Amino acid sequence: MDRRRTIVLAALAIAFVCAAFHRGDNDEAQGKQWWAHVQVLADDSMQGRLTGSPEYLRAAEYVVGKFKADGLAPAGLDGGFYQPVKFYVSRIDAAQSSLALTTGDKTEPLVLGKDAILSARANPPATADAPLVFIGYGLHLPESGYDDFNSAELPMSALKGKIVVEINGGPADLPGALKSYARTAPHARALSDAGVVGVISIPTPKSMDFGWDRVATLASQPAMSLAASPTDAAVAALHPALTDDHHPRLGVTFNPAQAEKLFAGTGHTFAEMLALADAQKPLPHFDLHKSLHAKVAVTHSEVTSPNIAAKLEGSDPKLKGEYVIVSAHPHKTIYNGAMDDASGVATVLETAKALSERAAHGERPKRSVLFLVFTAEEKGLLGSRYFAGHPTVPAGAIKADLNLDMFLPLFALKKLHVQGLEQSTLGDDARLVGKQHGIIIAGDPEPDRNSFTRTDQYSFVQAGIPALAMKFGWEMGSPEYKAWRAWLAGRYHSTADDLNQPVDLVAAAQFNRFYEDLALEVANNPATPHYLPSSFFHRFETQ
Repeated sequence: MDRRRTIVLAALAIAFVCAAFHRGDNDEAQGKQWWAHVQVLADDSMQGRLTGSPEYLRAAEYVVGKFKADGLAPAGLDGGFYQPVKFYVSRIDAAQSSLALTTGDKTEPLVLGKDAILSARANPPATADAPLVFIGYGLHLPESGYDDFNSAELPMSALKGKIVVEINGGPADLPGALKSYARTAPHARALSDAGVVGVISIPTPKSMDFGWDRVATLASQPAMSLAASPTDAAVAALHPALTDDHHPRLGVTFNPAQAEKLFAGTGHTFAEMLALADAQKPLPHFDLHKSLHAKVAVTHSEVTSPNIAAKLEGSDPKLKGEYVIVSAHPHKTIYNGAMDDASGVATVLETAKALSERAAHGERPKRSVLFLVFTAEEKGLLGSRYFAGHPTVPAGAIKADLNLDMFLPLFALKKLHVQGLEQSTLGDDARLVGKQHGIIIAGDPEPDRNSFTRTDQYSFVQAGIPALAMKFGWEMGSPEYKAWRAWLAGRYHSTADDLNQPVDLVAAAQFNRFYEDLALEVANNPATPHYLPSSFFHRFETQ
């Protein structure tokens, strides 16, 4: 190799190394900029940003201030950035409530918090006293040939006036998306149609993100429902899946460690049911030969809390009338909520700034981009559900939702798990942008956790709008998997989700660039996003 060529190659190598260091420095700076938003939103002074609280409104003012600084147009009501949403608030008075099992002439009191917890979300009656029957997974999917509410052992007529007991999960031959869907609106309708008094749900330890003690602690938080609106009938006619079921019903979650109390004397055990559920096998249906007596004391109030909406108008004369949503939620209960989900709001803010800067330099997206921050996600996706049914832009103009909910930059970004990847053409957009960024794009490896239906994009899915949600990915058993599981077990929905936890700022910056480019790809793609004919959720698009 001659001396001149050696010098050239050495210079190229030095330039490559310098560029790599520069990218690393830039990533770290951008990561710190992203983290600065999280530090504001998850500061102790925000008191967890409880829906409708003064602290939530202060967090909302911060978000609106950033949108204004970026030159975004308001997209809320009355020419502003806010869309007020009114909620009914219900809280269980545990000191005045009780549960007890009755078998023959024997009554066994249950300890609230230890044995079971009561839900205020189901609009419970003041008292309930009814026999218990076990209906397996509690999935109502007659169109797929599967219906736990109308089995050979317990036909639907046998459920009237009963309290049904069900276990989380579903048989292996049902797709994960279908099982997740069955846990939402169809479940409430099936309970009403069957005329049941209440439902006892037993989570499987395998499906639980954290231990029972934290589940019981969170039960002290108030439940919420959307207050009645003059347009509710119109929403129900257009998107029936977005409407609430207000039928009074007892709702109980039972501690799996205490669940043998329900099965004693039946010839079956909870351990037997759990083994079948863990193996995703069919479950039997049978009478539990006991009754549950419940006394439920609930206090009621009302609160109003806003969604936040801003927009960047598109450049294409035709496509600018269509919208791509970039969304997250800031609400957390009494905890700081740094990863869940101040991190997502911070990425929305960074994306808004980046796209605004691109637009200022002549790179305006063809479709308009709608930046949304939803209230009351933790209360049942209520803010997003209200927006999906009462959009502040023309009905039918929203074409896609790219949602964020604790995407968890805990380690280097090599892979993303994208929920909804196999459902719509948005999956092709995600794969394309992933390839450009050197990121592996994969589907949800644990669909039975029902994650896709547990955060805000599902409100838009039910309105027929294609959607994606994404988190940092891992390989089973890898250090990244262990870090993810440790975060769920130790920090998720706890006071440990604070500003002191370790975060990979470089990886967060890299994710933000991917997310920004994905939003642009969807906004610039001349083809309208749509569900695949093979997708179960295609039914919402054609309703």
